[in-house]
Amino acid sequence: MPNANEDKPRELSQAQRRAVSELLRVSPAADDLARRFEEAGHSLALVGGSVRDALLGRLGNDLDFTTDARPEQVLRIVRPWADAVWEVGIAFGTVGCQKRAVVAGEELTFEIEITTYRSEAYDRTSRKPEVSYGDAIEDDLVRRDFTVNAMAVALPQKAFVDPYGGLEDLAALVLRTPGTPEASFSDDPLRMMRAARFAAQLDFDVAPEVVAAMTEMAERITIVSAERVRDELNKLLLAAHPRKGLTLLVDTGLAAHVLPELPALRLESDEHHRHKDVYEHSLTVLEQAIDLEEDGPDLTLRLAALLHDIGKPRTRRFEKDGRVSFHHHEVVGAKMVKKRMTALKYANELVKDVSRLVELHLRFHGYGTGEWTDSAVRRYVRDAGPQLSRLHKLTRSDCTTRNKRKASALSRAYDGLEERIAQLQEQEELDAIRPDLDGNQIMRILGVGPGPVIGKAYAFLLDQRLEHGPMGEEAAAAARPACRSRPTVRRRRPR
Repeated sequence: MPNANEDKPRELSQAQRRAVSELLRVSPAADDLARRFEEAGHSLALVGGSVRDALLGRLGNDLDFTTDARPEQVLRIVRPWADAVWEVGIAFGTVGCQKRAVVAGEELTFEIEITTYRSEAYDRTSRKPEVSYGDAIEDDLVRRDFTVNAMAVALPQKAFVDPYGGLEDLAALVLRTPGTPEASFSDDPLRMMRAARFAAQLDFDVAPEVVAAMTEMAERITIVSAERVRDELNKLLLAAHPRKGLTLLVDTGLAAHVLPELPALRLESDEHHRHKDVYEHSLTVLEQAIDLEEDGPDLTLRLAALLHDIGKPRTRRFEKDGRVSFHHHEVVGAKMVKKRMTALKYANELVKDVSRLVELHLRFHGYGTGEWTDSAVRRYVRDAGPQLSRLHKLTRSDCTTRNKRKASALSRAYDGLEERIAQLQEQEELDAIRPDLDGNQIMRILGVGPGPVIGKAYAFLLDQRLEHGPMGEEAAAAARPACRSRPTVRRRRPR
């Protein structure tokens, strides 16, 4: 494979040659697409993460290309060829399309993005990049975030393009910027978060000069939109090594601007008031929660694990006996989670689920050695709702004590609670607990029409159902004097 950089020749190892060749072999769509661009008088190159992942042996079906053709010209070329085309990113020079192709007898679907050579930069007040187009691939590559993402394979001649030493940095497992990190982060401050994200995804180290620039320029992240910050944070959290990325965000000061509750967990302690390092504890809980995942990365669980103790700094009290307390930190923390996730533009349902898990993460510790009544178990399941499975994982992950006997006792206690839940679920419909009478039956028995009293009666009967288990219609109907005798229904145990 020839090298397109005569001034900086680089030799690929046989393994690397095979990786790029394999990429092109299993992606016939790439050559087909390249020929169409060549016939139209334009160049096309596979670029960025696609080349990096091919060299790392982890390429998927998402392919990124770059071209000298302008977006309108790209559309004219791909529309007759692609199975689907979308223009969501066209304002930033990107055209997306989908193409099915047969590879080794198997039909695969490729998700393709084609971006015009470009440079983009922020001004000091804008939250959106200003895009300008270029005419040379080297100019396009220098504007990319890191050298390992600034490599390309020019098509159809299959020439390897690496003007900024990305191959060497890939071999060294290090993240550097093609130009100076200050210029790169000034152009797009989100690249500082990408450094942390790639460290978490690839388990790479970040070059010292890059870390220094991130620290110096951390405040610049504030001009980036909440949505872009959120998306980078999600990718970091869902990576294989989130602790590495989160630690970098905290150490450089970026977290103080995008997730200030995290560095706030670094509570000070002294010789008189020793207590658990809440920050390190939270990172450990996150890792332990990841170990319990069953169906791949779970953003809801990971957010809850990371944020479950963010209420502690606000609730910390030094008691007279020398102990440190954090009374009701789960309630305070749940409110803080809602506020922060809302500010980061998370979906309402996700905000609700994560904050609910944070609110409930201490509930189990009232279980002790198993003295909960069946009523308490029912309420635990009812309150957790569809988050019960995640609550199990979060609660188990929250045990980070080095005392093996204490850890074993907590594990056995939770095993017992899960067994009791399973037993009750066999006897009752715990997943959908509801009163033994529905609204129509309540109206018929009370002899009244729709109104507030029906809702209060329903709530009364639901409380009875949680307290005593299934009652049956007859027993539920017998409770009606408590509903009829008062305008406002009060809870009363049946005699």
